[in-house]
Amino acid sequence: MHNLYRLLLLTIIITAGTGVTCFCRASDTTHRAVSYRISNSDTSLNADTTKPTVVIGNVNISGFKKTKPYIIIREIPFKEGDNILRSDLQSKLTLCRQQLMNTTLFVDVIVSIEREESNLVFINVQIKERWYLFPLPYFKVVDRNFNEWLVQNKGSLQRINYGLKFIQNNVSGRNDKLNIWLISGYTRQATIRYENPFIDKHLKHGINIGFSYSRTHEINFATEFNKQKFLKVPDEFLVKNLSIDLGYSYRPAIKTRHHFRLYYSDVSVKDTVLLSNPNFFPGGLKRVRLPGIGYSIEHFNVDYIPYPLKGVYVDARIYKRFGKHTNVWEFGGKGRYNFKMFHKTYMEFQAAGVLRFPFRQPYFSSRLFGTSDLYMRGLEYYVIDGVAGGMARATAKREVLSFNLKTPIKSRSHDKIPFRIFLKGFGDIGYAYSKEQGNNFLNNRLLRTGGIGVDILTFYDVVLKLEYSFNQFGEKGLFVHSRSDF
Repeated sequence: MHNLYRLLLLTIIITAGTGVTCFCRASDTTHRAVSYRISNSDTSLNADTTKPTVVIGNVNISGFKKTKPYIIIREIPFKEGDNILRSDLQSKLTLCRQQLMNTTLFVDVIVSIEREESNLVFINVQIKERWYLFPLPYFKVVDRNFNEWLVQNKGSLQRINYGLKFIQNNVSGRNDKLNIWLISGYTRQATIRYENPFIDKHLKHGINIGFSYSRTHEINFATEFNKQKFLKVPDEFLVKNLSIDLGYSYRPAIKTRHHFRLYYSDVSVKDTVLLSNPNFFPGGLKRVRLPGIGYSIEHFNVDYIPYPLKGVYVDARIYKRFGKHTNVWEFGGKGRYNFKMFHKTYMEFQAAGVLRFPFRQPYFSSRLFGTSDLYMRGLEYYVIDGVAGGMARATAKREVLSFNLKTPIKSRSHDKIPFRIFLKGFGDIGYAYSKEQGNNFLNNRLLRTGGIGVDILTFYDVVLKLEYSFNQFGEKGLFVHSRSDF
């Protein structure tokens, strides 16, 4: 019980500490607005609700300071002069808010009808921008989840990364992002990344580029009984990794995105790693160069990307890594379907799968479940390596509480902190295939887990998940997660 209290307290502190610590923001005293109008000289007409269609007469957008107007307009599903069925008008307004919120540029969007004149409808879009500049102190455990760090590794401070994380979102007002990370502690890491989703006047093409260099004294060199085994040499860096990637994105419409990416990594390990696991790299190599190319397609049709309650999301990808000793094809996909069952009660189905060729892979390219966002609830203390696998989840959730807390900040956009709390019940199934199973008992068998939990959704897309889970082996416990589901 003592560990449970420590776990809950520490999770809240870390989530808050890595979420919003220091802000640099523009003044809220000035606001710009953009409007596009149709000509209508007769302003004395009254609304005629007997007509089956309405015409969009004007859309007035207010409250933005940083974001370019055309970035906002692109997400609005109607324009001046559009004819819309009166019965569809409310759904169009809802869709407008959803698409603007899904840009992650705004803390809130209010879309409303300002007035009606005959069959003309005048729309108001009121926006509250986020703070975009975050110089944040960085503090994060390196273990796969809080439970593993707190319970199995007894909250060791030697398994902490700390440093500075500089995040500038919406750099030029086009929803572009600049990230600079300077990390020390368990991992010595320097990272810089820039993403610009709109580099052309038609707002369909984007680019991104990233560079990262890291080195660590400790490495996960093998898996036994589905637990990670580590090797550590305090006065020597066991692994060094230099990575560069260049990407291109294409967004022909609002809900579909294509991504193409070129990768290059240069990874080296010390002799002591290969003495512990000769199959860590292919052919007993100490250094591998990993060029690769990838393509993925995403389709979003959900009400709110960080925590969807209604809609469909699908992601499919293919990745090819080249090299005489590092050849691999990887195919993967994931999807989710959310729908409302009845008042404040929702159902969610998720599925994901991975397939790699050839089936015989070195250890460093055989990780599957538990080391990323692909994990089964109730098996957080385990990892499951493999070359092929899939899992499915079913979750029923009900919103039980929704409220706002006032803040002392004098700001039109950040005067309150919203909270939404959901109770949920869930069940997972999964399967991971490994050609060389060894002593790992979770591979090559159907796995089942289940449980109940609480999700807390708050400011800046922070989601805190408290889950009491169990598995088919009779193990159970309370687990805490602060990252999004796959």
